Amino acid sequence: MSEVVLIVDDDPVQRRLVEAMVQRFGYTALIAEGGDAALSLLIGENARRVDCVVLDLVMPDLDGLGVMARMRQAGLDTPVIIQTAHGGIDKVVSVMRAGATDFVVKPASPERLEVSLRNALATKALAGELQRVKRSRDGTLSLSDVITRSPAMKPVLNAAEKSAASTIPVLLDGESGVGKELMARAIHGSGERRAKPFVAVNCGAMPENLVESILFGHEKGSFTGATEKHTGKFLEADGGTLFLDEVGELPPAAQVKLLRALQEGEVEPVGSRKTFKVDVRIISATNRDLIADVKAGRFREDLFYRLHVFPISIPPLRKRPEDIPALAAHFLTRIAAEQGKRLRTLDHGTMTQLAAFRWPGNVRQLENAIFRAVVLADGDTIGINEFPIVCTQVPADVEPAQLMEESPDMAPSLPTEAPVSIMDRMSRLRPNVTMIAPSLTLTDAHNDVRPLEDIEREAIRFAIKHYRGQMSEVARKLKIGRSTLYRKLEGLGLQDEVATEADGAAVNETAAAD
Repeated sequence: MSEVVLIVDDDPVQRRLVEAMVQRFGYTALIAEGGDAALSLLIGENARRVDCVVLDLVMPDLDGLGVMARMRQAGLDTPVIIQTAHGGIDKVVSVMRAGATDFVVKPASPERLEVSLRNALATKALAGELQRVKRSRDGTLSLSDVITRSPAMKPVLNAAEKSAASTIPVLLDGESGVGKELMARAIHGSGERRAKPFVAVNCGAMPENLVESILFGHEKGSFTGATEKHTGKFLEADGGTLFLDEVGELPPAAQVKLLRALQEGEVEPVGSRKTFKVDVRIISATNRDLIADVKAGRFREDLFYRLHVFPISIPPLRKRPEDIPALAAHFLTRIAAEQGKRLRTLDHGTMTQLAAFRWPGNVRQLENAIFRAVVLADGDTIGINEFPIVCTQVPADVEPAQLMEESPDMAPSLPTEAPVSIMDRMSRLRPNVTMIAPSLTLTDAHNDVRPLEDIEREAIRFAIKHYRGQMSEVARKLKIGRSTLYRKLEGLGLQDEVATEADGAAVNETAAAD
């Protein structure tokens, strides 16, 4: 779920040090003992997804410059952070000219390496967003631009890829906000018609008396208010793709006219005496149960079978929590750039709680929540306090996988006007378990006030555990400097607990990656 950092170094001690720091920052670490092993992971037959490379400059056999040259030949634009024991200005210039994103001198401090990784990943994400926006505007958005890491989306993408190779009518089914229009654009951009128009029309937003005019066009003077000739959506999409969003909202009279246009492959504008042949690929979408609407007589059966040729069902976000971190990072990068804010990331605890939230509004709700958080944020990292709905419904120590196992499909039954907290839901599922919020006792067994040192020790111990040994975050939340925090750790005898917590977090991250 987190970004993957490949560490390439022939020195085992240095590899282990960098690996521990990378895992403490909340990333997933991959290890390579040399240049050849690194290239196998980057461009080999069993290549792994890598978001950033921390590369040693001097290695036996293939050195760092050689690895970067091979990456460029393969067209790989993964950001590279070079590290070496000698930081001469000539070496810095040479590696930066070779395409490195940054340069650090061994042994790099945790603060220096963390900043370098954040900057490299943020630069890569922003460049990817700019390319994605450009492709979206040009109508060349493809299935490779669909952001997903969830196994639940693999059959969806496989089906979409097969449908893109033909002109078969596609019906996208899914809850509101799951990204049906994005999938439609990706199917269009992956097919032979990608150079032709993609025209989207919201069937639920068209006035009933203007549906025919909007879809098929009209002649000047054909009805009151028709002061100019209008082409219509079918003719606008001629040679390309027409996307009928919320097609289940079409009124009965419009369904008849749409069916005829699909059967005959021609349209007749309002007020015209002749018809026009159109070559349009139809992709429709709905969040309704069209089969139930057909049985109830609200949707024409013959039109249903015209549209329901190649159905693709997109799962809601609560059934693919693996996508939430990637989508959140995507929205954060784009919105922060649009708003002119220097935001880099969401802290690890916040990301965990976002992944555990049910998101009844799906991807659209997540995007709006990130937008609000970006506006509210003061620093360069967004915390859970910027997501009030999430932090009131999801405990800080809940894990997404735990919630998926215990309550796989709880969200649809929840009333939107009276949200039920995750604690309430978990207590219903496990009635013998009592959820207890963290508390700090100020008195001892004799009802005397505890020494300030004991209270401070307990508060710091809780903060270290809560933020999984990320000392920068602990210091920031406690509103003290890192040097002050380390002095207090030494004075209170908590150094061993910090090391234990950091090692535990690293083990958990590695296990999650495996």
